[in-house]
Parts: sequence; C-alpha cells; structure tokens
Amino acid sequence: MSAGSTGKLYTPQLLALATQLAVFPLDREFQLTASLRSRSCGSTLSLGLDLDQDGRICAIGMKVSACAVGQASATVMAQSMMGQSVSCIMAATDEIDTWLAGKGNLPELSGFAVLEAAQPYHGRHEALLLPWKAACDALSNAHGAS
Repeated sequence: MSAGSTGKLYTPQLLALATQLAVFPLDREFQLTASLRSRSCGSTLSLGLDLDQDGRICAIGMKVSACAVGQASATVMAQSMMGQSVSCIMAATDEIDTWLAGKGNLPELSGFAVLEAAQPYHGRHEALLLPWKAACDALSNAHGAS
C-alpha cells in the first residue's frame, strides 16, 4: 500500500472519529460483555452493554486496540446504536458484512459514510467489523440466557 493510498484511507474525519472512543470507556461492570480478537490483523476489542427495560441499548463501554479504521468503526457503532434494539444491531452487522463483500450498498447508519474509504482495503475489514460482531456476541448471549 502506497503512502498516497493510505492517505485516502486515513482521512481527518476518520481520525477524528477514532479519537472519540474516550467517550465510551469500559470503566465499570456492564450487564452484557464480549471480547473478540481479529484473526487477520490482531485487533482486540472488549465491549460492555447495558439494556433498558425495553431491551434497547442504553450504555456502551469499550476498550479497543485496533487501527484507526477499527477505532472509528467502534465509535460509529456506539453512537448509532444507542437506543436501538438487538435486532437493529444484528441487521446493521449483516448489512456491513454484505457491503464489505461488495454485494450491497453502503450502510445508511449515522456517521458510517466516513468508513467508506476502507471498503477496498480487505486487510481492514475485520477491524471494521470487530465492534459490530462484539455487540452481536454480547447481545446473543443475553438473548440465549433469557
């Protein structure tokens, strides 16, 4: 990957999103948790979620060790999924996976357009999907336990 192509991926908007993770600290106990590691790039993510009485996400915390794409994706996920249901997270994850595979449109999630530049970089796909998959894992565990 040339420096020029990397510059197109790491835009100021993407880097700004990556820095916003501090708003979502994993600094306490959460109702639901998950930890994942990317096999392709080694990125790691630990996530905590709380659900309200209606089963909607009301709090998110994360500890992320990933490239700026993974960090920005985690921020987009946290910002866009507050107040959303389990089915919404699952559907968004499927939509992102389909888009990354080149078989669907850019997901219409709030803030997600900043991540569009990562689509041709297959080596960044797992980092981009990591927060979404972690949320699905945490929510699946809750759904299976109830």
